[in-house]
Amino acid sequence: MNAINAAITWKLVDGTLTISGTGDMRKYSDPYSVPWYSQRESIKEIVIDNGVTSIGKYAFVLCINLKSITIPNSVTTIGYGAFSSSTGLKSIAIPNSVTNIEGSAFYKCTGLTSITIPNSVTSIGDLAFYCCTGLTSVAISNSVTSIGGWAFLDCTGLTSITIPNCVTSIGDCAFEGCTGLTSITIPNSVTSIGHRAFEGCTGLTSITIPNSVTSIGDGAFSDCTGLTSMKVESGNMYYDSRNNCNAIIRKSDNALVFGCKNTIIPNNVTCINNSAFCGCIGLKNVTIPNSVTSIGDRAFSGCTSLTSITMPNCVTSIGDGAFSDCTGLTSITIPNSVISVGSGAFSGCFILESNYVNNSNCDNNSLTLIDTEQEDGLLIKDDEIVKCRSWATSVTIPNSVTRIVESAFSGCIALKSIAVPNNVTSIGDYAFSKCSGLASVAIPNSVTRIDRYAFSGCSGLTSITIPNSVTSIGDCAFNKCI
Repeated sequence: MNAINAAITWKLVDGTLTISGTGDMRKYSDPYSVPWYSQRESIKEIVIDNGVTSIGKYAFVLCINLKSITIPNSVTTIGYGAFSSSTGLKSIAIPNSVTNIEGSAFYKCTGLTSITIPNSVTSIGDLAFYCCTGLTSVAISNSVTSIGGWAFLDCTGLTSITIPNCVTSIGDCAFEGCTGLTSITIPNSVTSIGHRAFEGCTGLTSITIPNSVTSIGDGAFSDCTGLTSMKVESGNMYYDSRNNCNAIIRKSDNALVFGCKNTIIPNNVTCINNSAFCGCIGLKNVTIPNSVTSIGDRAFSGCTSLTSITMPNCVTSIGDGAFSDCTGLTSITIPNSVISVGSGAFSGCFILESNYVNNSNCDNNSLTLIDTEQEDGLLIKDDEIVKCRSWATSVTIPNSVTRIVESAFSGCIALKSIAVPNNVTSIGDYAFSKCSGLASVAIPNSVTRIDRYAFSGCSGLTSITIPNSVTSIGDCAFNKCI
C-alpha cells in the first residue's frame, strides 16, 4: 500500500485503484502531483472504502480508461476537477452523503450519459459538467439552490432539463452552447439569470420569465436563433414583454434586454441593451424608435440577414461590437447626435467596409469607419490597435503598438497568422474572436494579460504558447477553439 497522507492509503492492482482509510483525501495542487498520475491510463476501476470523507482536488483527472467507480456514503465532497477529462466514464452513482460538487468536478467527461444529483447537494459548482457532450439527461434534486457559471456549458446532448423549485440563481454561461436543448422551465424561485446563461441554445423556441426574476444578465439568450416567443409573467415587477413584441424589457429604465428575430421595438424603449439581438440571424430589418438614446455592446452582433438600419437622431452612443459580423449590412446612416462609437462596432461587416460613413460630431481619431490613415488594413490610435479590416489576410503590427483593444480583430476570418510585437502588454476582450482562419499566433513575453473571449471561436488554431509573463487569462479566452 502507498500512503496518500497519514490516514489514507492507495493500491493499484490489475487496473483497480483502491483508496482506503479515514478522513479527507489530499487536495492536490495540480494533476501532476497526484501519486498515481503516471499510471492513470491503466486505471479501469476505482473503489473507495467507507471512511474516506472526500475525493481530493484533481484526484482522478485524465483517467481516460476509467469505466466504473464506487463512492461510499462517507464521502461528503467531490473536489475541484476530481474526474476532469476522464472520458471513459459513462455513469456514476453519487451517494446521498455528498453535499458539495465542486467546480470542474466532471469537466469534459464526454462519455458520461446521465447523472443524478442527490437530495443532499445544495450547489453545483462552476464548470462542474462543462463539455460533457454525451450527457443526455440530468436529474437535479430539489435541494439544489444554485447552478454555477459554465456548469453545463457545451453539453450539446442535453435535450431538456428541469430546474427545481429551490434554485435561486442560474450562473453566467450555465447552459451556453447546449444546442440540443429544446425546452426548459425556469421556476418561480429563480431571482437571477446570469450573463450569457443560455447563449447559443439554438434549439430553444420559447421561454417564460417568472415573476421572481429580478436580474437578467447581458446576452442571457443571445444566439438563440430558434427562439421566437418570449413571455414575462404579468406580475413581474422588474421586466415585461410589451405589445406582444417578443422581447424582454427592463421596466426601471425601459432598456430592451433581449429581442427575438423580427421584433418590433416599442416606442418608449430608451436603450437597446448589450447583446439584445446578438445572433438573431433571421432579423432582416429593424426600426429603432426615436426614444432610443444608446445601443449597447454587441447589440446586433451576428445578425447576418440584416441589410440596412436607420438610427434616429436621439442616439448618442454605439457600443463595442454593436454591429460586428453583420455580414449582410450594406448601408447605415449614423446621425449627427452620435458622439461615441465603440471599438469593433462594425467589425466583420464585409460589404459595409467599402462604404465610408461620416459623422460630423466625431473627430478624425474616433472609431468610425472613416479613417484613410491605415497600415496593412489596421486602424491605429494612440499606439493601440482598434480595428483590423476583415479582408486582410495578413497584417504586420507596428512595434509602437502597446495594446490590442477589445474586438480589434474580431471576425477577421481571412487572417491566417499574426505576430504580436514585443511592446504589446495586453490582448483585449474578443480581440481575435471568430478569426476562424487563424492557424497560429505568437504571443511575446511582454504580454501580461489575455482578456475574456480573446481567441474565442478561433477554430483553426491547433496550438498556442502562453509565455511566463502572462498573469491573467480571462473567462472563455479560448472558448470553442475546437
